[in-house]
Amino acid sequence: MQGYSELYGGEGARSRKGRLAAEFKEQFGEAPAYFFSSPGRAEIVGNHTDHNGGKVLVSAISCDVMAAVSPRSDGNVVIASGAYYPIRFSVHDLSVRERERGRSISLVRGILRYLSGLGYSFGGFSCVTHSNIFRGAGVSSSAAFEVLIAEIVNELYLGGRLPAMDKARAGMYAENDYFGKPCGLLDQAGIALGGLSEIDFSSREPLVAPVPAPEGYRLVLTNTGGSHAKLTNHYADIRREMGEVAAFFHKKYLFELSERDLLEALPELRQKVSDRAVLRAFHFFEENKRVELAARALREGDTALFFEQVLSSGESSLKYLQNCFIPGDTFEPVVIALKLSEKVLRGGAYRMMGGGFTGTVLAFCPAGGEERYSREMARVFGKENVFVTDLRAEGACALSVSNENH
Repeated sequence: MQGYSELYGGEGARSRKGRLAAEFKEQFGEAPAYFFSSPGRAEIVGNHTDHNGGKVLVSAISCDVMAAVSPRSDGNVVIASGAYYPIRFSVHDLSVRERERGRSISLVRGILRYLSGLGYSFGGFSCVTHSNIFRGAGVSSSAAFEVLIAEIVNELYLGGRLPAMDKARAGMYAENDYFGKPCGLLDQAGIALGGLSEIDFSSREPLVAPVPAPEGYRLVLTNTGGSHAKLTNHYADIRREMGEVAAFFHKKYLFELSERDLLEALPELRQKVSDRAVLRAFHFFEENKRVELAARALREGDTALFFEQVLSSGESSLKYLQNCFIPGDTFEPVVIALKLSEKVLRGGAYRMMGGGFTGTVLAFCPAGGEERYSREMARVFGKENVFVTDLRAEGACALSVSNENH
């Protein structure tokens, strides 16, 4: 188990844990038996590649969903979170409910269904959660919650033997099949693994290799505004169009092809699929190469080459993946944030992060320069939308309680 003050340090961490314990006692009439922490994530390189068997460079970051938890003997799951209506259902009733799609309860039910399908048995639990994951900043608060639930079951009932990738797959399954949102495995994997990882999704069991983080830099995330509520179809189009290109070659995923296949078939391919689909496929192949180069650069201590790949990834997302703006909309906050970053960032690198269309720009700022960069971004996008954070070594985990005040 990990100490929470070891993750984040200081009185603030212990105070937050104490407030969560008090809320748990108010809700359930007893002290919690466990505490858990599940971090946000930053996609460093590898934009929209995971769902086609591609490669990514992803890291957990130092913000989290924290939970106070105790097992229950009645088989019920009860989860309270601030002013939100509590989640409540039985672990013996895990079927899909159409009316729950798009709601948090569907994620919890779906995760438990996935774990049940793996042959695991478990009971219920009481839970109170609190999140300090930056709202709207594209750092996967939903995936953090998903992996948190899987880790709670893992610790309470499975003896901690659940592999990180099974926690991630449980979250992806719940999001796709129960919540109703298409996603790959990148977000959940980064959160379950912790640290900075190079992941190759081309095999059923993804290949994971740890990568050293660049030293002397801090992450600044800027939420550029806009809602993701009506963007599901745009996200789905990326996956669908990449799939159309693969299907032209009688394959299911792009990783089964090579860029050479794409180039040689280009005249015929353009008669069958849209040019945007072709460009998105080119992005896929080139992004995989960038992941390899970025990971190698970090292992060899070549920070300049690493930042070249980060910048190139952002440029490709804008020009070829085309997910830095909503098609047909003149509201383009991500592109404005990218241009502003180009003008004001001194050293480091920046790029659009995550699903895209609206959302977040990530920047590596030299330590000491994050305040100036943050101030300039806040001047345009609001102070409440600019967040300074760091990479986090630990993924979703149970927290020790015996050596810390709570």
